[in-house]
Amino acid sequence: MIRGPVNQSEMPHGVCALQTTQFECRIAWEDYRNPMQSMNTPVKRHKGPAPKAANDNSNLRDRLQAARLDWRDIVYGSIGWGAAMAISAQAWLWLSIAALTSHYWSLTALAFVGAAVAWPPSLAAFRFIAFRRGREAAFAAAFICLTVFTIGVTSLMFAFIYRNFYAQWHGDAFTKLWLIQFTFTTASALFQFAVQGLRLYLPVGVVFLFIASYLLASRHSVPKTRKTGTIF
Repeated sequence: MIRGPVNQSEMPHGVCALQTTQFECRIAWEDYRNPMQSMNTPVKRHKGPAPKAANDNSNLRDRLQAARLDWRDIVYGSIGWGAAMAISAQAWLWLSIAALTSHYWSLTALAFVGAAVAWPPSLAAFRFIAFRRGREAAFAAAFICLTVFTIGVTSLMFAFIYRNFYAQWHGDAFTKLWLIQFTFTTASALFQFAVQGLRLYLPVGVVFLFIASYLLASRHSVPKTRKTGTIF
C-alpha cells in the first residue's frame, strides 16, 4: 500500500538519490519502512548455469574439445568423402566428354586425394562452429566447411602439380625471377582450377554435398533449452 506524500528529509541520505519520479521515491520509502514486505514478493531465478567471468574461456575449451576427431571419423570419413568426389569427377567426365581424355584417372585421383585430405579439417571446423547450435545452423556449417575445404585443398594440390610441371623452365630458386615465376604460375593454376576444375563437382558432387551435410547435421546433438522458475 502506497501512502501519502513522502517527506524526503526523513529518509536516509541516498535512498532517493537515484529515484527519478515521485512514485519510485514512494516505493523506495515503503521498502525502507517495511523491509519484510518486499521479501514476500516472488523472485524469478534462472535455472541455467551461473554467469561466467569476462576472462572465462571455458566456452572455447568446450568447442575445442568437441572438435576433437576420432580415428574412425578420420579414416572412414576421408575414404567415403574422397570416393564421393572421385565418383563426381568421373560422372562429369563421362557426361561432358564421354571420358575421352588421357587424364581420366589423374583427375579422378586428384578429386579423391583432395577430398580425403580436406575431410579432417572440414569435420573439425564443422564441430567447432556448430557447437551447441540447432540442426539448421549445423547443416549450414557442414555445407560451408565441406565446400570451402574441399575446393581449397584440391585447388592447392592442383597448383602444386601445375607449378612442378613448369618448374623446369623457371630460374634459380629464391631469386627475384623465380619468385615472379612462382607467383604467376601459382595464380594461373588457381585461376584455371576455378574456371575448369570446379566442373568436376557438377552435378553429382552437389548432391553428395547435400547428403553429407544432412548426415552431419542429423548426427549433431542439439542442446536442451533451460526454463526459468519462480521461487516463493
